[in-house]
Amino acid sequence: MEKKSLQLLFIAFLFVAQNSFAQELYMPRNIKESYTNGVRSMDGKPGKNYWQNHGKYDMALTVDANTKVVSGTETIVYENNSNDTLRNLRIRFVNNIHKKTSPRAVLNSEGFFTEGLTITNLKIEGEVYKEDAKSWGTVGSVKMNKPMPPHSKITIDIDWNYPLSEVSGREGQIDNTTFFVAYSYPRVSVFDDYNKWDNLPHTSGQEFYNDFNDYTYSVKAPKNYVVYGTGDLLNPDEVLQPEFAARLKKSYLTDEILHIANEQEMKNGLVTKQSDWNVWKFEAKNITDVCFGLSDHYLWDAGSVIVDKKTKRRASIQAAYDVKGTDFENSIKYNQYALDFFSHNWPGVPYPYSKMTAFQGFADMEYPMMCNDSQMGDPVFAQLVQDHEVAHTYFPFYMGINETRYAFMDEGWATTFEYLIGIAEHGKEAADKFYKEFRVEQYINDPSTEEDQPIITMSSQLSDSGYGNNSYGKASLSYLALKDLLGDDLFKKALHAYMDNWNGKHPVPWDYFNSINTASGKNLNWFFDNWFFTNNYLDLSVKKVVKNVISVANVGGFAIPFDAIVTYADNTTETVHSTPAVWQANQKLAAVTVKSNKQIKKVVLDGGIFMDATPSDNTWSAK
Repeated sequence: MEKKSLQLLFIAFLFVAQNSFAQELYMPRNIKESYTNGVRSMDGKPGKNYWQNHGKYDMALTVDANTKVVSGTETIVYENNSNDTLRNLRIRFVNNIHKKTSPRAVLNSEGFFTEGLTITNLKIEGEVYKEDAKSWGTVGSVKMNKPMPPHSKITIDIDWNYPLSEVSGREGQIDNTTFFVAYSYPRVSVFDDYNKWDNLPHTSGQEFYNDFNDYTYSVKAPKNYVVYGTGDLLNPDEVLQPEFAARLKKSYLTDEILHIANEQEMKNGLVTKQSDWNVWKFEAKNITDVCFGLSDHYLWDAGSVIVDKKTKRRASIQAAYDVKGTDFENSIKYNQYALDFFSHNWPGVPYPYSKMTAFQGFADMEYPMMCNDSQMGDPVFAQLVQDHEVAHTYFPFYMGINETRYAFMDEGWATTFEYLIGIAEHGKEAADKFYKEFRVEQYINDPSTEEDQPIITMSSQLSDSGYGNNSYGKASLSYLALKDLLGDDLFKKALHAYMDNWNGKHPVPWDYFNSINTASGKNLNWFFDNWFFTNNYLDLSVKKVVKNVISVANVGGFAIPFDAIVTYADNTTETVHSTPAVWQANQKLAAVTVKSNKQIKKVVLDGGIFMDATPSDNTWSAK
């Protein structure tokens, strides 16, 4: 055997040995079974027996601007790639959250409520099923006459309708002639390897979990309504007047910000073909969801940006907004910057889709290839919110995160990228200030028990600020602590390995831990246990200073980075940085050694964005 091969074999042996004797992370029994069965692998990659189900959706939707009713027909070719025989289909319709009988996590006004989904026709493999969806919540069950064997396909046909809610949030009526139509079609719920059917109801507190599907869909809308949707617009020449179709096509190829349609052009009915109804056709493949917005008066801007410098591939950037939506006047510029930054800096993975559209609504919410953001009257804050929603492209859409159970796997990363792009846009001081005020202060100043629940706690078991802090701030701090621990280059290498492993698939938290361990060549289970499986919080204190050694106690327990700002007797200062590695050997007490032999007069601990619960004990002064 060659010397190089022997060296590689020895390194592999050491890595396996290191992982064999290292701390084992808690893992639920059902997820352990997936690893035992080879569906998932301890090296962080999908196992040799990994599978996931798939749907091919062909849908035709109609939006009636007078009745405010969405109706549709769909054909779903559903693939059961599991080894299980399916006897029931779980059909998910998130918009049933508007039914008064559905469970909800928040109070709602009367205008929020609707009658929900009506199914007028349901066929499975050509057989008619008499299903009354009026009894369904956000998840319904259909008992199939013929069980679906493993590794087989069935065809499902559904005709349905539902009313758009008057009180708009993530979807519904924005104004009398503007609608955001999301979660608008019945879909087959996820059937996976660790929970089988995803039966958790949508309660408006948690978010979503969807399979990667292929979608071809059309939207029938009245004349003078422009439709903005997930996916590629397949027929611009059929729905737009020639001049406007030409403007849109030009925007696909230029950095220039183009005004596709202005207020007067929309008012004068110059933009769309003047048929009573126009049918807008879209296509998107290998994606977790589709949605669309439409309006007869929104302004329409567009441009594009190179998202892959190697191939020169461009992504279209569009914005649809009311004439009073001043925050959106710079949406194209903001999103050109965002897509370029996310593609080439953090996470440094080329934007995977052909388009991103910012639509003015009320949700401040992400959707595949779209974001529905509100007018805030603050351009800086509006840019940050848009950055956050666009960052979700990678988590949960590039990777099929189960947001319902593990919201920290997507919200924590979007918050991290929001902070990193904020540094590039506004400088570190401004980004730190915003991050602390918006992401950390509420958490660290809230003494309630729920604030210290382990991050691994299922999101569906948390409420209010406990849910928000675990999903956003605490999770983001863990990712930023890991970045400090590994250094930018190794952190990015490990992050890319995780993303490459699970692009287009359904990772669970343990897939993240294992991917990072393998790619970094380090066993970081001590770090992951510290951050994800404990009731730790953020709190350091200076215990004592002896000669040039500073003893730092980790009262809160989290393995965080920090600076020790040392003032010497001659009034000179030095900043000594400690990465989270300082806590590996002893998570309660660390010794920080100062190289200088000068007498220390004062020490101040500064965690930066890792805000301290009791900053009063972060200072030591010589007596």
